[in-house]
Order: sequence, then C-alpha cells, then structure tokens
Amino acid sequence: MFRGANAINLDNKGRVTIPTRYRQALLDDCQGQLVCTIDIQQPCLLLYPLSEWEEIELKLSRLSSMNPHERRLQRLLLGYALEGAMDNNGRFLLSGPLRQHAKLDKQIMLVGQLNKFELWDADIWQQQIHQDIDTEQQGGFELTERLQDFSL
Repeated sequence: MFRGANAINLDNKGRVTIPTRYRQALLDDCQGQLVCTIDIQQPCLLLYPLSEWEEIELKLSRLSSMNPHERRLQRLLLGYALEGAMDNNGRFLLSGPLRQHAKLDKQIMLVGQLNKFELWDADIWQQQIHQDIDTEQQGGFELTERLQDFSL
C-alpha cells in the first residue's frame, strides 16, 4: 500500500528514483517491474507495480474495440504504457512522451495512491492541491453515496 507525497528529481536521462521506503515492497511484490502510463483526467502519470497493472490490462481487454469510447481508453492507456524495471539504485526510466504528457521537469512529486503512484510536476501538483482544498472548503463537490458515510 502506497501513501504519502514525496519530492523527487528527474535526472538528465529521464529517470526517477523511487524512495527507499517503497523499494523493498516493490521488489517483493513484482521484482521491481513497473508499468507507467498517462492519467487521462489529470496532467500526471500513473506508476503501477506490474502485478497491479496486469489487473488493469485484464479490465481493458474486456472492453469492446468496436465502441469508440472504450477503444479510445484502450488506445490511450495501453498506447502510453511503458514497462520497465527499477535498476539497482531504485531508478525507473520514463519515456519522452510520458514526460511530455505530465510536463515533467526537474522537480517531481511521487504521490502514493494505495495500489499505484501518481507522478506530477511539482508546480502543477501544488496548483492541483490548492484547487482541491479550495473546492472542498467551498463545498463545490457532489457528495456521492459512498462519501455520505465516510468520516475521518
């Protein structure tokens, strides 16, 4: 289970270093094999352990290639998907198209989201967080049935 926001850097070869606290779990779970793809609703990337990504692929394989909406989702998520392994230093290489989608520069935020990570440009992440907090404080959201019983 991944949680927390971590400030990391993108090196000049397009690699990100996974924080030490996550590495052993990733090695145990998937031998450090990861899959990165785009988020279709936000300007960020989604980084999955291979075992979690395989569940997403199974769901995608059940979609119809004849339905334009389902086909578009398959095309985007699978078309951008990049599989790779962490190296011995915990680094993972991001392709140019992935970096361009998320507008990644030197400073990045790696954000745990239970079964995956989000990768954000640090400035865009800060803007998104401020926007999310403002929306919550102003009550500008739809309270879904699942949220009605949610409490902290």
